[in-house]
Amino acid sequence: MADDRTASAAPREGSLDAPTRHPLDWKNPAFYDQAALDAELERVFDICHGCRRCVSLCQAFPTLFDLVDGSSTMEVDGVAKSDYAKVVEQCYLCDLCYQTKCPYVPPHPWNVDFPHLMLRAKAVRHREGATSLGSKLLSSTTAVGRIASIPLVVDVVNASNRAAPTRKLLDKALGVHPDARLPTFHSDTARRRLRALDGDAATPTPAGRTRGKVVLFATCYCNVSQPEAVEDLAALLAHNGIAVKLVEREVCCGMPKLELGDLDSVEKYMRENVPLLAAAVRDGWDVSAAIPSCVLMFKQELPLMFPDDEDVQLVRRHMFDPFEYLWQRHQAGLLKTDFRHPLGKVAWHAPCHQRVQNIGPKTRDVLALVPGTEVTVIERCSGHDGTYGVKRATYAISRKIARPVEARIAQAAPDHFASDCPMAGSHLAHGLGDRPAAESPITLLRRAYGI
Repeated sequence: MADDRTASAAPREGSLDAPTRHPLDWKNPAFYDQAALDAELERVFDICHGCRRCVSLCQAFPTLFDLVDGSSTMEVDGVAKSDYAKVVEQCYLCDLCYQTKCPYVPPHPWNVDFPHLMLRAKAVRHREGATSLGSKLLSSTTAVGRIASIPLVVDVVNASNRAAPTRKLLDKALGVHPDARLPTFHSDTARRRLRALDGDAATPTPAGRTRGKVVLFATCYCNVSQPEAVEDLAALLAHNGIAVKLVEREVCCGMPKLELGDLDSVEKYMRENVPLLAAAVRDGWDVSAAIPSCVLMFKQELPLMFPDDEDVQLVRRHMFDPFEYLWQRHQAGLLKTDFRHPLGKVAWHAPCHQRVQNIGPKTRDVLALVPGTEVTVIERCSGHDGTYGVKRATYAISRKIARPVEARIAQAAPDHFASDCPMAGSHLAHGLGDRPAAESPITLLRRAYGI
């Protein structure tokens, strides 16, 4: 064990203190110093090796422990520093170790923030040119979506994504596994479908932290691949007397680039998105999005990257998960409960990036308001996480991580299977042969209302 772990007075294993997050010091040149990074990786890996509480969360920890157990010393000092990258490659920044397992997160004096240490390592590797061209292209979701959703082009793209010869080419060119499910693209995007939204409503009624007016961030994924989720969210808000409109324009939230360690691109996207969202907030609007990862980006990752940016912090304070927003309205007696249709048995998968928002299972709470509805909660990672679930190098591992979740879904024998993350839902349904198919809980709630 590292000596500096006992330097602080009376360290405790865990505490009742809430985890705290330190800002990401990514503008500091020392952030990219390889020797300093290796020293911190060794320190944290040594703590993880002595604990091993997170072994079941993802492949990063088994990879680390196998390296330690296979070394000459059976300690972290026996692991070659060149092998640290093998651990980093398996972390997809789900944050569950930090939020749900690790007893040594700040304010504990050992100050372990495993996901952000992995992010730092990814950023160093990216700056050194280690990011593949395929990863760069796959994470350029705004550009890919714009091209793939062009009328006529969209049909070619969708057909190609289903054709074996094309999938072999994608495997060779971009490292996309031939068996991985790829999204379907739509030329009739969410932004086209909802372009007439003008935010008109009766006088908005504030409730709790909500102000009764919501500007929607359509997200690059939902905009072109699941536009109905954005449509349904707009309908739910309007049905409950909440003014709703789309943000004037948008690009990717930056999460795919963050997961590569491409922090400069994250900043570029932030400079395009945040001023528009902040202006809407100053005009009295709250903000929401139909994908938890995008909500988390504005709630957590950007505020930690830009702690002194007033606009970033303003957006953080007014960004809501959709069901978090609806639940706050319900607590104030403002959510309509005129449900017309029961949903029966619903197997609900709580995605990681929603769980780590520390809002509780609000999707379950809202769906449970529907008479004749029984919600089975599944709180375990789907293994998808953006590109991790489609890349040849990690697809088999992602399927291994998904299998326990798929078994829980099958065991529940539900009338509906839903996940707040459309990518996670699709990944799990793919493993189940679409029996049942994945649905959005937003869509289920709209169906319950009969609107």
